[in-house]
Amino acid sequence: MSDASAIGCVGTLTVATRGDRGAGEVLVTVCGAKETFLAWSKEPLPKGSTVLVTQIRGARAVFVDPWEHFYNGES
Repeated sequence: MSDASAIGCVGTLTVATRGDRGAGEVLVTVCGAKETFLAWSKEPLPKGSTVLVTQIRGARAVFVDPWEHFYNGES
């Protein structure tokens, strides 16, 4: 399975992100299996946040946005 399979998946941050200062970690279900990726975001996000994987940053690294932005139609 390709890391690109994670795009569009909703996951939970298991480690908080620090915005442009550093990655956190996200747990997502991809093709029926739980996978973890380094998670980068524009703004810091707390552990436990529900996020949407929007892009691939590199091997086992993704960009995420808060799920609320998409769920509420803000983005």
